[in-house]
Amino acid sequence: EVDVTLEELAAILGEELELPDIQDKGKSKIINEKDRYTGIRRVGPESLRNFKRTYREALKRQISIGAYDGAKPLVVPIPDDKRYRSWKTEAEPVANAVIIYMMDVSGSMGDEQKEIVRIESFWIDTWLQRQYKGLESRYIIHDAVAREVDRDTFFHTRESGGTMISSAYKLCSQIIDDHYPADEWNIYPFHFSDGDNWSMDDTLLCAQVLREQLLPKANMFAYGQVESPYGSGQFIKDLREHFGADERVVLSEIRDKDAIVQSIKEFLGKGK
Repeated sequence: EVDVTLEELAAILGEELELPDIQDKGKSKIINEKDRYTGIRRVGPESLRNFKRTYREALKRQISIGAYDGAKPLVVPIPDDKRYRSWKTEAEPVANAVIIYMMDVSGSMGDEQKEIVRIESFWIDTWLQRQYKGLESRYIIHDAVAREVDRDTFFHTRESGGTMISSAYKLCSQIIDDHYPADEWNIYPFHFSDGDNWSMDDTLLCAQVLREQLLPKANMFAYGQVESPYGSGQFIKDLREHFGADERVVLSEIRDKDAIVQSIKEFLGKGK
């Protein structure tokens, strides 16, 4: 049994992901620290043990003292044989960055769909918080009305009622205007829903707010649609119709929990 921290799990997940390039907009900087493995040493945590080098050292020791039997090739490391990866932390200045999460918590979003959104949002947040020290995150939940909440409330709220997505987009735009000047901040809104919206009029309003207010300020806009037996699933089709050629809008369909990793890759993968 091995104890693994959330940061270590985020690092494992992040090995296959490349974050979007962050434009250097801000005058004030946050620090992006990266651990780079630079060599081998004799001491370290078990999580960094280099098993290949450990067994190599054990084999060399057994051969040198005549304890290695080629007919019965058994290599048994002792504590002195253990070798660990060493690392160097390098600090790189990057621009100010904020992630604004939005989630549909309306009646058409069942517990399973909300759980998928929470898991994906949690891992995106965990990975980005690890990658960019000082990154800010804001959280918006919505049904027919949007409101800003704290992180814990975002992941645990249960609501019922209709859906008016434009309320979230308007609140997101207001938060940006009030706190994050676009010429100083790199802005990444993430929105998750089951694709059900109040009306086509509200969907058209969403497209207008996205085009006129959010996209001019944001580096990219990410929308993840969770499959639901109750939602219409129409919203992602409408976004494709309005923004299919816009590289700043990244769309992902999340059919079940098995699709979470692929969705994260689509959002944060190479070239996004």
